[in-house]
Parts: sequence; C-alpha cells; structure tokens
Amino acid sequence: MIIEAIKKGIKEVLTKMGQETISFDVLETELTFGDYSSNVALVFAKHTGKNPKEVAEELKEKLFGKISKVEKIETAGVGFINFFISEEAILENLEKSLAEDYGKNDLYAGKKVMVEYAQPNPFKPFHVGHVMAITIGETLARLFENARATVKRVNYQGDVGRHVASAIYGILHKKDEVPKEGVKNAEVVEFLGDCYVYGTHAYEESNEVKEEITALNKKIFERSDEEINKIYDWGRKISFEYFDEVYERLGSHFDRYYLESEVAEDGLQIVKENIGKVFEESDGAVVWPGEKYGLHTRVFINKEGLPTYEAKEIGLFNKKLQEINPDISITETGNEQREYFKVVYKVLSLIYPNLKTAPIHISHGMMRLPSGKMSSRLGNVITAESLMGGVKNLVVSKMDNKEFAPEEKEETVSSVAVGAIKYSILKQSVGKDVHFDFEKSISFEGDSGPYLQYTGVRIKSLLKKAEAENILGSKENPEEIGDIERFLIRFPDVAKRALVEMSPQYIATYLIDLSAFYNSYYASHQIIGDKNAPYRMYLSRAVLSTLEKGLWLLGIGVPKRM
Repeated sequence: MIIEAIKKGIKEVLTKMGQETISFDVLETELTFGDYSSNVALVFAKHTGKNPKEVAEELKEKLFGKISKVEKIETAGVGFINFFISEEAILENLEKSLAEDYGKNDLYAGKKVMVEYAQPNPFKPFHVGHVMAITIGETLARLFENARATVKRVNYQGDVGRHVASAIYGILHKKDEVPKEGVKNAEVVEFLGDCYVYGTHAYEESNEVKEEITALNKKIFERSDEEINKIYDWGRKISFEYFDEVYERLGSHFDRYYLESEVAEDGLQIVKENIGKVFEESDGAVVWPGEKYGLHTRVFINKEGLPTYEAKEIGLFNKKLQEINPDISITETGNEQREYFKVVYKVLSLIYPNLKTAPIHISHGMMRLPSGKMSSRLGNVITAESLMGGVKNLVVSKMDNKEFAPEEKEETVSSVAVGAIKYSILKQSVGKDVHFDFEKSISFEGDSGPYLQYTGVRIKSLLKKAEAENILGSKENPEEIGDIERFLIRFPDVAKRALVEMSPQYIATYLIDLSAFYNSYYASHQIIGDKNAPYRMYLSRAVLSTLEKGLWLLGIGVPKRM
C-alpha cells in the first residue's frame, strides 16, 4: 500500500538521522497538493527546536528517489511534505483495481474475530437503534473479512427478564386485542410492543403490579406455569421470525444466536464462585463494588436470587470463550450502554486475567428524525418498520413515471431504501447522533446512498451499451492522467484506515468523492463514440469495480437500474 511505502521510507531516513522514535502521520491530501502528505517535519522540528520549513526541505532531499512509486516530493505551508505518485504506478493500479481482491489487506490474516451486534429483544419493539447497530456491526464484520480474518457474527437477545414479564402482563390484560392467526409478523410484533409499553407503565405506577410482574418474571425464568409458557413460546417464536425478516432485508446474517435464557445459569454460577474474590454480598443481593475502581457499583444477583443483565453478560462471555475463543471480540451497542460495559469489561478482566485481548465495545448515537414525519404507537420509540416503510414510500413516489415489472420494482425500491438508510448512518462518525433527513437520504444528487447506487447503475448502462457496440475496454493509449486515476489508487489505504480506526465513514466519504469525480468526467467527456472510447470504458470499469467493492463494505448493493 502506498501509505505504508511512504511511512517505511520516512522511517528509514529518520533512523539515519537518529530520530527513529518520532511518531508522524501520512494521509491523503487534496489532489491539487499531491497524492499524500506528511506532518513529519513539523513533529521533527518540535522535538529538535529546528525550523520546520528547513527540516521539511532537508527531509525532502533525503527522501527523493528512495520511495517506490513516488516520482515527486514537494514541501508546502509551514512544513508539510507532499508526495506525488508516478503515472506508471497509477496506470498499474488501474489494472489491479479490476481484480477481485483489490482493496483487501492482511491486517488480521489468520485471526478469528467475533462481532456481536443487533441485539433486539423478543416482546419489545424492533426500533431504529437496532437498525443502526445492524448497519454498523455488519460493516465492521465486512471490514475484518476484507482484512482476511475469519469473522463470526453473533447476536445476543434477551428472551427472559423483566421486559418479557412486562409484555406478558400486557398480553394477559389485552387478550381481546391479540392478532388473529395469519396476520403478518410485523403486526403481531407491534402488538407485543404495545403490550410491553402497557406492562412497563403499569409496573412503574403500581406496587401491586410490580409484585405481580416480579412473580411473572420468576415463573418465566423457571418455566413453572403452563399457561404462561404457551404465551411466552408464541411471542418468542413470532418475534424471532420477524427479526429474521428484517436481517434479510438489511443484508445481514448471524452465525450464532445467544439467548439470555441459555447463559443465565452460567452467569449465576460464575458470580457465586467469585463471591469474596470479585463480588460482595449486600442486603441479600450480590454486588460488584465498582467505586473501588472508579466505576459504578452494580447488582449481579438480585434479592430474589436471579441473575441480572450484568451476570448474564458474564455467562455470555464464558459461552463465547468456550465455543468461539476469538482473538478479537467486539460488541456494538448504543451509547447509553458505555458505562455498563466499562463495568462488565472490568469485571471480566478480574475473572479472566489471562485473556488474549481485552474485549472492545463500540457504540453508536441516536437517530434523530424530523418532528411530524413519522409516528409510533410505541411510546417514544420509532420502529424499524416505520423507518423503512417511510423511506420506501418516498422512493416509490420518485419512481411513478418509470416502468418496472412488479418484482423488479420491489427489488429496486428495497435496495434504494436500504442504501439510503445505511449510508445516512455510515457517513457519520461512529458514536455521533444521526440526523436523518428523508428527502436528502434518497437524493440522486450529492451526499446519499442512492447517489452512489445511481453512479454504479450509470456505469453499468454504459458498459452494456459498449458491449452491444463491441467496444472493448483497453488500458493502452491512455489519455492524460486525471483525478479519477489518481484517486482510485487510494482505495486500499482508505479501506485499511476504516478498519484500524473502526470508522466506516472513511469508506463513505471516499465513495462520494470517487462518484463526484466520475460524474464530472462523464459530463465533460464522450465515453462512447470517441476515438478514446476504449480507454474511457476501461477507466469506467475500474471505477465501477472499486465503487462496488466499497459499497459491499458498507452493506449496500447496486440495483440493475434506477
């Protein structure tokens, strides 16, 4: 990769100058200033007290001719060093970009990586937060696969606990509203969500109901009541069937589904075994004294003798170690669980002091929607169904004048809607809130998923037309090297950086810029019908190939037409 070659060359020069410990950056720059830029002279000057411009000139002289594929080096500004890639290397890269493995790296070759994400709970609404988790988690999994890791996708779901008891309490009080057999799973899940909200409000407003739901929770955990078991099994089954439908629509799948009910007993026993070593008994419960470590004290076994979420998390981790034993373990959730995972991971480090690597928690912000755009009967929760349905309806309204067969139309609408939602999430830094704008999300002009998809469809259409006219792409007799060729060479470095920093927005930004370069080129050049058509088609193929690889990393497909 180009960045690695530049870094290696700089390090060799620094070592000869006795400054091998200096830490510096090499990053992409504006194409008008070169292909890559480094701040090494600024850092060097800070360490030695020298003038940064003079240091930059000195380093430029020492680096020139020593870095493969770099044909020119310039200094700029207060002491930056800019690197220009040779035309020969850029043209070689065009051919590489057509290969299936273009953009892949060996960063995690031979490593086993587990990514846990999604985590919707049966009997509760499948909301936009779950859509964000699936979008980010799936992209992280693909970035690791792109680095040649063996990836296991894991989904942990709370099929027992107070939320289930609250929902079943609601079902028992809403028997007349239970959907008839044959109703779509989405409608049944909405009913279950209503029941969960009903039961939760009742729990908070009445001590008598609180005791009733607490007793229900114990019955569910112990499976001691036949009527409750039937309701539980029905709601759990419908919930999971619906979740699978949503995963498929969002282009995700899982290798292992872990359930609270299967890890609860393990967690309970592990906590009990560590009382006096990690945990303490307190007023009939078992707690972890977090204040000793600058964290919150948490209950792991409640006064009823049942394991809490925290204890089940310990059981889950133990089960993962036994079954998968990953080199890297990542869990993706919402920001609101940051403090919770600080506690859980600290506890895990005390119980398992010899872990290969510490587990990693990555969190996302909230999705904020314009007021008045959508409503939900589930309290303050916006469901995934509402979000996806709203975007699909908007896409359909933009397609009214286009002739599509029913099946193709549904496929196209779904692809564009998912692309719009996913891109809106992934273009932001992970952890920040997403301000979702319906109209902008489906725009074919500018910063959107459909804009990227439309660029791909446009190139596919060109290739189909060129094939009909027997115009074969060729890298021979290239025109003057332009922004597209120079920009394509950056993709492998961008894909690697997105993984190292676990920041998919680098891919999203790169693809928008690449599409903008190509669409500008398309507007100013006649692709077919010109003497340079063979090279222009070759360049178009290279752009499409790279665009599709980048979109795959984001979990976004390119429709046949739009």
